[in-house]
Amino acid sequence: MGSDSLVRVLGRLESLTQQFALHKPRPPANGTNSTKPTVGKRAAVLICLFQGPHGDLRVILTKRASTLSSHSGEVSLPGGKREEDDADDVETALREAKEEIGLDPSLVNVVTVLEPFVTKNGLTVVPVIGTLSDIKAFSPTPNAAEVEAIFDAPLEMFLKDENRRAEEKEWMGDKYLRHFFDYESDSKKYVIWALTAGILIRAASLVFQRPPAFLEQSPPFWNRATENTTASP
Repeated sequence: MGSDSLVRVLGRLESLTQQFALHKPRPPANGTNSTKPTVGKRAAVLICLFQGPHGDLRVILTKRASTLSSHSGEVSLPGGKREEDDADDVETALREAKEEIGLDPSLVNVVTVLEPFVTKNGLTVVPVIGTLSDIKAFSPTPNAAEVEAIFDAPLEMFLKDENRRAEEKEWMGDKYLRHFFDYESDSKKYVIWALTAGILIRAASLVFQRPPAFLEQSPPFWNRATENTTASP
């Protein structure tokens, strides 16, 4: 990414930050209070962005521990289910990031909250975008019980057709694409796919203000949070 492009992107992030400060996220379509989201069927993830050494915008990712009961060994964004004491989705995302990778919430400048995604089993996942002004202030400390590895990837890669593949799936008669992004970091190979890939495609589209260079065709159930219903198992 050229210096002029980066300046525009950083300016866009600053604009989104100001919008977030002025306007609280919209309440969910199911009528629950966004400041006190439903416990049990709601989660939040942190899309933590920072400027890399080569001037590109990068996102922090984790590889889940192989001992976990669900989604073991998969790449994910820091985050997890809402707890009773969490004030809102932002607090959930920041708390989980601290627990999983040792990221101090005070280092994160919250930019905005994206529209929720809903999984096939009805879990509402809220992506929270935040930035780190000084990546050197972050000393990763992975929670071994939850996280096997911490790495970062360029956000813009989720708009490119390079190192990407897709498979066609079907849900209740509707066809959609499941995207897979292959990425290598420090001689380790990772696959970023499914919900995590979908969230990052949407975040990159917002930040860079352009659509992906490929057919997205998202799962229809992802948008159910805005349709006053939830997906069936």
